[in-house]
Amino acid sequence: MAKKDTAAYDLIIEQIFFDHYNDGTTEFEFIRREIIAAKDTHAPELDLNPGDVPYSYRYRRVLPPKVIETQPDGLEWIIEGAGRSRYRFKLVPATRIEPNSSLVVTDIPDATPELISAYALDDEQALLAIVRYNRLIDTFLSLTTYSLQNHLRTTVKGIGQIEIDELYVGIDKHGCHYVIPVQAKGGKDQIGIVQTTQDIRFVDEKFPGMRCCAVAAQFMDDKVIALFELTLQDNEIKVVEERHYRLVAAKNIDQNAIKNYRD
Repeated sequence: MAKKDTAAYDLIIEQIFFDHYNDGTTEFEFIRREIIAAKDTHAPELDLNPGDVPYSYRYRRVLPPKVIETQPDGLEWIIEGAGRSRYRFKLVPATRIEPNSSLVVTDIPDATPELISAYALDDEQALLAIVRYNRLIDTFLSLTTYSLQNHLRTTVKGIGQIEIDELYVGIDKHGCHYVIPVQAKGGKDQIGIVQTTQDIRFVDEKFPGMRCCAVAAQFMDDKVIALFELTLQDNEIKVVEERHYRLVAAKNIDQNAIKNYRD
């Protein structure tokens, strides 16, 4: 996104926010038409898909400082879907899911095709491919899983349109079936409550007879990948399990480490 577009997005979302906000406000809804009106006021020349403004702040961008300044201690504003062309600003407990640097790192033989590594277009695409080709979801969850669809765009009742980075289905040794929505985050992106909530609600709505395991994958330093199993408890993200994996050439795996893994 160009710098001028970034500034325009901030002005648009600020106007929408302060058109509704008063001291003590904890949530409010706004509609697509308000985005267009704010765009016409602040950036009439901008070629804009209105839905991209809330989408950007839901998943990729930090809200403008003027909006953040209204956040009470321990709370933060999120933007969630509220139906078709409707969105909701909502105050929720501030949550930061970040890799625990003190966790042990498990070395995994790297099965990523070199062509994939050479031509992946961005961190998210590369991470999803690495997780898929190295069957890290299987290793992490102790399941047999299969990638069903990438970048699934669908709708969820009460939320509207959503996008799931990658969707897996799986089965355990008892025959229990699982649906596993996976969100991929680059090193600077944050795992947030919005995407986790919509992933879980999607599974509840579309696959009511199956068990949901919401997973987040994130790049760390030194080619380490952090995997999290997440759940929602009292409207907060909770980490069920976290593991770290490093992909290395098979010949470079420490034999002593393999013995330690066995023990």
